[in-house]
Amino acid sequence: MIMKVAFIFSTIILFINTASAQDMSKMKKHHVENGFVNIHNNYKLPGFSDMVKWQWERIGMENPNDIEYNFPMGENDPEFLRQNRTKNTVTWIGQATLLLQIGGKNILTDPIFSERASPFENIGPKRHTKPGLALEDLPPIDIVVISHNHYDHLDTKSLMALRKRDGGDKTVFMVPLGLREWFDDTNITNVIERDWWEETEFDDVKVVSVPVQHWSRRSMFSTNDTLWCGWVVVSPGFRFVFLGDTGYTPHFREIAEKYGPFDLAAIPIGAYEPRWFMKFSHINPEESVKAHIDLNAKRSVAMHWGTFVLTNEPLDEPPLKLKEEREKAGLSEEEFFILRHGDSRVMSEPDK
Repeated sequence: MIMKVAFIFSTIILFINTASAQDMSKMKKHHVENGFVNIHNNYKLPGFSDMVKWQWERIGMENPNDIEYNFPMGENDPEFLRQNRTKNTVTWIGQATLLLQIGGKNILTDPIFSERASPFENIGPKRHTKPGLALEDLPPIDIVVISHNHYDHLDTKSLMALRKRDGGDKTVFMVPLGLREWFDDTNITNVIERDWWEETEFDDVKVVSVPVQHWSRRSMFSTNDTLWCGWVVVSPGFRFVFLGDTGYTPHFREIAEKYGPFDLAAIPIGAYEPRWFMKFSHINPEESVKAHIDLNAKRSVAMHWGTFVLTNEPLDEPPLKLKEEREKAGLSEEEFFILRHGDSRVMSEPDK
């Protein structure tokens, strides 16, 4: 009974992070008077009645939180990662948290190391798999990119601990429009806000905010007040794109046209059931493969699975579905690969 109550609460937390579309802006299509909107696919997020329907359908279903998951942990070398400034590497820590070492920069995506993706200590989605690399074992982080403000992507404790560990304002936090105020409230001041398609240069590394299809909400009364985005990193000899959370959208081809082809794409594969509820905001493995192709990516790494139960499918289902869809598309395991929590992979050395 306790587990069922916790699971229902987890879905309420997820619902807090949902919003309905608004009218288009007179200037930029995704800007409106009180925030932001999506611009493709006749975007429509579920409302409260849909939430009730979803919960009603769950009665009698197996709760994914009740399943015992024993994901094998990956392997990495924290000392190598701390010293490395020459090789391009990717380490999957869990959920949408990856350590990227690109062009001599250490970049962290949507860091969450906490036990729950929730504003509360003891309720909300709990972590089923520990971080594949402990926060204290990270190398010094040059850049953190945040895709949006949902609790499994914007975690207060992790960001404050990271800031404290790395000595104040040495780390640059790249965020979508509207999130600077939240960071000011946490006394994190080295923050750069970016709209879709805006670029920032760090030596010879370029970081770009790119459009994806999602939403933002941090509380009951902050629907789409802040923007959501993916991030592109362009360095000499290596191009990377991180999608954060997204539904399937023409944005992927637009990103590829402007900044592709990509050496590596980080693509979500989980949190997709029931499809009628999730399809506008979370891609499923079939769509993840389509995204890989649309992005013109040489290789992609799967993320956003196996860490927190947010939706109906078991945590171990997404990689199995991805393998099926990869085979249907004629892709090799190397072209769209799955890492264990904590696995590191050296991608290539940058061109001299």
